[in-house]
Amino acid sequence: MENLNYEAVVSQQNAELTTTAQATEIYTPKPRDRRNPNTWDTLYLDGAIPVNPVAKAYMIQDLQSWTRNYLLIPIKLLANVMLAVIMTVKRLLPFQFNAYGLMHKSAAFFLNNFVSPAACYLIVRHICIGSNIINFLIDNGPDPTLEKSSLYPRNVDDLADSAFLEHDLILYNFVLDYNEAERVNPQWLQQVKQRGINYDSIEPVTVEIDFQSRRWLRILDLESAIELFKVFYSLCLTSDEFARAVLSLQLDENIGVYIGRLTDDYDWHHVIANRHPLAPNSPFNAARDLFLHGIISEYLYRYLELRKQLSS
Repeated sequence: MENLNYEAVVSQQNAELTTTAQATEIYTPKPRDRRNPNTWDTLYLDGAIPVNPVAKAYMIQDLQSWTRNYLLIPIKLLANVMLAVIMTVKRLLPFQFNAYGLMHKSAAFFLNNFVSPAACYLIVRHICIGSNIINFLIDNGPDPTLEKSSLYPRNVDDLADSAFLEHDLILYNFVLDYNEAERVNPQWLQQVKQRGINYDSIEPVTVEIDFQSRRWLRILDLESAIELFKVFYSLCLTSDEFARAVLSLQLDENIGVYIGRLTDDYDWHHVIANRHPLAPNSPFNAARDLFLHGIISEYLYRYLELRKQLSS
């Protein structure tokens, strides 16, 4: 058993070195000037809150985008005006409608043609790590036979197959199933702690984004893209469905609590910014909340990866 653990640790260390090398190719810090410290190098090199090195390199790359610096504020203003009009009209209509197919196909087209490859990478990766987190909680929950997530897109085109809607539905159905199973098996937590935590679902994810072919319009940063897409999202969902999607972001706190109970560790919960689902946020803040949701998921996933390493 000791040899197996040693081999697992060596394998993990080799994987970490490979990942770090990939991150360096994406983002290389500049030579240090003590009289003029670089903002982005500081964020990239600081390890107070661990993040997957490749994902962090793309995050820093995305944050430096000129569209974020110059277009994000006007895009926010335009998007919120359009959102106000759509929400008002849809609430006044005597009927509700949705267009799931149009929404997802348009999203894939938008991402492929107008959003930077770095932002696309982070979006596809987010869907995958979200599935792994849900599956981890099922493996270590009150009923390990609950239906797991099989939503693992590899590229932007895979998102066209209802990925965003499924991402929300998986989360809500998981919370409902999980709490129902808790009522049936109130002793489950002691049972899990006796047998130990299962980290099988905490695995690297595969994302295939074309970074080579440059198109002139693939320029939008992640938050600007989310601001624009929230408008189309509100148009293609019913009022109730859109409200449900917005509120799902505040379930970050619930997921954090589920994991804290398993690990007996709540010290890292300060990184969870989306909280208090019983006090729903305004839909006009949805894009910012979604942006934070992506970062929080990366923090949480890295936390679980590090715990898995320690358990080897």
